[in-house]
Amino acid sequence: MFWLRMTSCLLLLLFFFHFVPAIMATTQPAGCKIRITDRGLEMLKAETLKFVEEELSNISMPEMKGKEGRFQYTITDVKITELNLTHANLQFIPEVGLLFDVQNSSITLTFHRRILYWFFYDTGNINASAEGVNINTVLNLIRDDGGRLKINNITCDARIAKMKAKFSGTLGRVYDFLASFLTTGMRFLLNQQICPALNHAALVHVNSMLDTIPVRTEVDQYIGIDYSLIDDPVVTSRSLDMHFRGMFFDLSDQNNTLVNYAVDPVIREYDRMVYLALSEFFFDSGLFSYYSAGIFQMHIVNEKMPKDMEMLLRTTYFGTIMMLNPALVDAPLSLQLAVNSPPKTSIKTSGATVVMTAIVKVMVLPPGQPPVQLSSMTMETKFNAKVSMKGKRLAVHADLRRFKIFSNQSALESLALIPLQAPLKTMLQMSVVPLINNWTKRGVRIPLADGIDFIEEVVEYHNGFILIGANLHFSKGLREMIAGNVQTEPDTV
Repeated sequence: MFWLRMTSCLLLLLFFFHFVPAIMATTQPAGCKIRITDRGLEMLKAETLKFVEEELSNISMPEMKGKEGRFQYTITDVKITELNLTHANLQFIPEVGLLFDVQNSSITLTFHRRILYWFFYDTGNINASAEGVNINTVLNLIRDDGGRLKINNITCDARIAKMKAKFSGTLGRVYDFLASFLTTGMRFLLNQQICPALNHAALVHVNSMLDTIPVRTEVDQYIGIDYSLIDDPVVTSRSLDMHFRGMFFDLSDQNNTLVNYAVDPVIREYDRMVYLALSEFFFDSGLFSYYSAGIFQMHIVNEKMPKDMEMLLRTTYFGTIMMLNPALVDAPLSLQLAVNSPPKTSIKTSGATVVMTAIVKVMVLPPGQPPVQLSSMTMETKFNAKVSMKGKRLAVHADLRRFKIFSNQSALESLALIPLQAPLKTMLQMSVVPLINNWTKRGVRIPLADGIDFIEEVVEYHNGFILIGANLHFSKGLREMIAGNVQTEPDTV
């Protein structure tokens, strides 16, 4: 009995450890979420119609040969000249994906005939029309192994109620009785061609367009971003929700990443075509990655040092310099700023702020000798962060809100640093803040396909996340997007 119990316990432990990683992986919060609403789908319908019409117009029909009584015929050069897909609908199917449905539409075709009747040989064109065209297509959307949105499967049913054909030429009326025979075969062949064409369009062409959405890409020379989906898209009757990892990483140490303990963004709105939600983790992981890459360091010396600041530093530390070595009085001074911990973002309904703490060292630089430290102080800063969106690039603009310095050595020295407070704050506003904004104004691309941009954006601040509602703009048609799916940015790192 003891061994049976022991074995049962071991099996339970193995079962637990086998499934816990998977459970944790699927329940991790998203750093970035995108919702496409039924309003956005309505706009996409027009582009989808154009795309489907172009795909169907390129259908290649096989040559038809046959014999009916004393008639021998060959049909070639079948071309679709016009599609009238007037009654079309594109909608979400909960827990599945998208439905593209065409009802009671028509297709106009032309094809070339060669007919032998007794000793008469005749050639000419046939104009035909397919009426009562019904196409029902369901696209299943998934997250693939690489974390990318893909069409996994397509189910298609195409039916044509009837076809009509009208012969032209010398013996046109004589051949009219062949029309029903030929159109029956033509209707069968056309039915067989529609779904394979749409299958290829979705599984190959549309998926190739989805490949232009960045999954793991470089932001600049220091950091990259991971936009992989963390689970399958969530489809309801009103929206398509995609949950992305939304995590930045240091290019030089890609395994050194921040753990996501932030609030999971919640999107409740449906009024606009698209919504983008970004949690505090999204911004914190970017700041953490820059910190890990060693970007938050600055050496202010020589021409970078404002003259009035240098004069103030000399006045403040004149006694210290004299005690060290009177010969150092005329030596250049410098400030070394180094952030000593990853900056932290806080997002509330009132706005977004970033808190940053740095160590500031005042150094004297005697020519030909090692630098001498005069003082070490802690600088605490808080920035207001204003988020904006243009096209499909997200940018942040920082403004200094609060500034404080104090000595790391004594309270007495902290009092002596009070005269430096205002000048250091001014220098920070003039030197460091513009440098930060120069990095962030270029923005980072959000996970949208090439050719689709945000317009009419509205930014809202919530507790723990930012929500951007916008409408969509197609800078080029769906066909152009698919035909020119050359990636404009590196897709893998």
